[in-house]
Formats: sequence, C-alpha cells, structure tokens
Amino acid sequence: MEIIGYLAAVIIGFMLGLAGGGGSILTVPVLVYLFSIEPVIATAYSLFIVGTTSLIGGVKAYTKHDVDFTALSMFGIPSIFTIFIARHFILPELPPVIAGLSKGNFLMVVFAVLMLATSIFMIKPRMQESTEKQITRFKPLSLTLPGLLLGLITGLLGAGGGFLIIPALVLILKLPMRKAIGTSLLIIAINSLFGVLFSLKLFKFHWDFLLLLSGLAIAGVLIGGWLSSRLNNKQLRKFFGFFVLLMGLWILLKELLLK
Repeated sequence: MEIIGYLAAVIIGFMLGLAGGGGSILTVPVLVYLFSIEPVIATAYSLFIVGTTSLIGGVKAYTKHDVDFTALSMFGIPSIFTIFIARHFILPELPPVIAGLSKGNFLMVVFAVLMLATSIFMIKPRMQESTEKQITRFKPLSLTLPGLLLGLITGLLGAGGGFLIIPALVLILKLPMRKAIGTSLLIIAINSLFGVLFSLKLFKFHWDFLLLLSGLAIAGVLIGGWLSSRLNNKQLRKFFGFFVLLMGLWILLKELLLK
C-alpha cells in the first residue's frame, strides 16, 4: 500500500500543477488509508505536503507573470486569521465523539462531502462562459469572505482550497484561467504553510517521511505545470472530477456503512 501512496503523492502534485487545485484534497485520504496515519495528524501533514508543493508551482507561475497579487492579498490575509483560529481553538476543542463518530472519522466524512462538492465544480462546464456578464456588480473586496471560509477549511481539514479559490478568482475578478491557477497555487502555499506553523506545537512531525512525499509531489507539480499548456485541460479536469466523485463516495461508504 505504501508504494501506491508514493505514486499518489506524484498524482497530488500533478493535479495541483495542472489545475491549480483538486490534488490537495486527496492528500489526507492518501495519508489515512495508504499510510495508516491518524486523521487529525494527517491534516497537519497534508498542510506541509500541499504547502511546499504549491509553493514550487506558484513560484514557477510567478516567473511567467501568471500571479495576481491583488487577489493573493485579499484571499491570503483573511484566511491566515481563520487558519490560526481553526488550528488553535476549534480543532483542539472538538469533542472526541461527534454525531456518533470519532473526531477523526467525522473529519473524514466532512472531507468526503467536500470532495463531492469539488467533483461537481470540476465536472460541469466552465462557469465563466455563461455567467461572466452577470458578475460585473461584484468588487474585489468580495474575496474577503471566501478567504475567511478558505482559512477555516484549510485549518480544520488540511485541504488547500483550490476548489474554492479558482471559481472565486474566475467569477469575481474574472481572471484568465492560467492566472487563476498560478494565483491559486501561491494562496494555497501561504495558507498551508501558516497552518503548519500553527500546528508545530500540536503534533510531532516525521520530517523524513514528509520530505520524501513532498519531493514526489513537487515532481508531480512540475510535470502538471508543463502539461497544462499542452493538453486539453477541460477534459482532464472532468476526468479528475469523476475520480474525486468516486473517491468521495467510497470514503462515505467506508466511514458510515462499513464500520
């Protein structure tokens, strides 16, 4: 199973580099099911792997001028605040049993629901083509609330949040898809690495293991970034959307019905 986990790390980076999101939501399930890491600790490990991988992809996008720093600041600053709240106050105070599930199992169920929502966004047609004319009334400040929500998700679940960032950037700021992907990677990197800093006192990190997985994911993000300008991104996003949909359904089945 560990060999499959190492291959999955490459896929995680690949999807981040290719689509600016989506790959990070696979990290916690990979850590939990393939490496048998406790779910709450897996959220902290996920933040490190996703953060370092996205940072490499984001820096590469910056060199190509595919980063919007206005969006970066409006997402990043509010989300850092809520990441701190989630890691230091909400997560430690969650009861051991929630809705009849252990804290770890409950987080996995939330993850599965999040994956289902992500899959819908990836599968359906591009939203900006049909709604771009309807959003001119929005101002960039509208990104502040999604940034706060993003921080909560990142802090609690260890997910980078690209599935929230990209539609917000495209629909609210009307950024080109390539620039939305580059901006998303840097936002994910900032949020995730701050999440790691806020988690250092809460968990013991096995750095050899994390650096190995991060290295594999970085290889994937470089490959994904290279292919993003050469392949049909729409078809790949739809394929990955169905993959995430099936995985989310499997996690729900495993956590709720196969206990």
